[in-house]
Amino acid sequence: MSAVHPFGRVLIANRGEIALRIQRACRQLGLETVAVYSEADAQSRHVLEADVALCIGPASAARSYLDADAIILAAKVTGATAIHPGYGFLSENADFAEVVEKAGITFIGPTPESIRLMGDKITAKQTMQASGVPCVPGSDGPLPDNEQAILELATAVGFPVIVKASGGGGGRGMRVVWSADDLIKAVALTRKEAQQAFGNPTLYLERFMQKPRHIEIQVLCDTHGKALWLGARDCSLQRRHQKVLEEAPPPGIPPELIAEIGASCAQACRNIGYRGAGTFEFLYEDGIFAFIEMNTRLQVEHPITEETTGIDIVCAQIEIAQGKPLDIEQSAIHTTGHAIECRINAEDPFSFAPSPGRVSRWDVPGGAGIRLDTHIVAGSAVQPYYDSLIAKVIARGSTRDEAIRRLKVALAELQVETILTNIPLHQALLSDPGFVEGGVDIHHLEHWLAKREQS
Repeated sequence: MSAVHPFGRVLIANRGEIALRIQRACRQLGLETVAVYSEADAQSRHVLEADVALCIGPASAARSYLDADAIILAAKVTGATAIHPGYGFLSENADFAEVVEKAGITFIGPTPESIRLMGDKITAKQTMQASGVPCVPGSDGPLPDNEQAILELATAVGFPVIVKASGGGGGRGMRVVWSADDLIKAVALTRKEAQQAFGNPTLYLERFMQKPRHIEIQVLCDTHGKALWLGARDCSLQRRHQKVLEEAPPPGIPPELIAEIGASCAQACRNIGYRGAGTFEFLYEDGIFAFIEMNTRLQVEHPITEETTGIDIVCAQIEIAQGKPLDIEQSAIHTTGHAIECRINAEDPFSFAPSPGRVSRWDVPGGAGIRLDTHIVAGSAVQPYYDSLIAKVIARGSTRDEAIRRLKVALAELQVETILTNIPLHQALLSDPGFVEGGVDIHHLEHWLAKREQS
């Protein structure tokens, strides 16, 4: 039987819209919140709306939101007995999770062991294969140093291949190789980049799927052996491996196939003793799912799963960390309707140059099926030091067409002045014939942008 970890005050080791999202969940559960913040965020909403707030450093993330020692000290000073990391920053840092738990504080997330296991892409893939989760064909372990052995392996897998850093993520540490002539040079370059970026030169190799979709399976696991999957999301609209728009459920994929993959993900979680929320990421092409990685944290796009299942994922994370069992069965989880999320960034909509500054006008959308997750109000300052995400507009409808129509209206109502945003990009995408038809691949947006630039 799992231990119960009662706590009444949660420190949120994050900022922006996700800090507010976690605050709302805590208030719903009767818990107090502690906001830690950088000097640049002193007037931010997550600071002003917290029960207790503490400055932990200057504007630089490295000296504030990424300073594990400062966050632990803040928890002790404020009496917080649990820490929620949100996403980004230290959310998938196994060393941080370990330090939190050694300090006698509850980490609202997976165990450090699970984070390490899934953070190494090679061991993650091996673990999934052992659990029956389908994977992309490729090397069974790290690439050898021997050049001839690498060539033979790639030839057996079949070109084109993609060389990836074992410790990589977020679209970094990977290189596509189209022929044997370019392989060895590509391996050397990627190995050097992996060492510089991640401190780990270990690489692996997979077949490069040329027109896949990016499909995710959301899971929730308690500490009593129950693991559930909460439907699937399509996150194929990406630029430079960064997601722009997501939807649930994925259009055009048979529900029975998704159910089969979802069940295998839940079983994999049971096999490794996973706890909390997590996301399995797959490439999908020609009716075949292939595992690429698992994110051991809350995802930016979690609202579309909440909107289509009715399950509050953040509240569930907190209750799981308290040792409570999940009180729902897999048979009771259904995907109802359709939801789409647009990530609103403070940036030029087509050059993608950041656009920090003070927001003079912020008119929010409303109406049936519309949700806005944001930390921005009129007068807010968008800081140049952090990620440019300022809001998420989520539209839910009984059908995909209805969700698209509602989203178009919501984006028209979201009026922002002084700074630039990517709202015009989203508005154009929602009328793109390929998107409207559904089922675009991960290269669609970049091809769309290239054509627009040429015209």
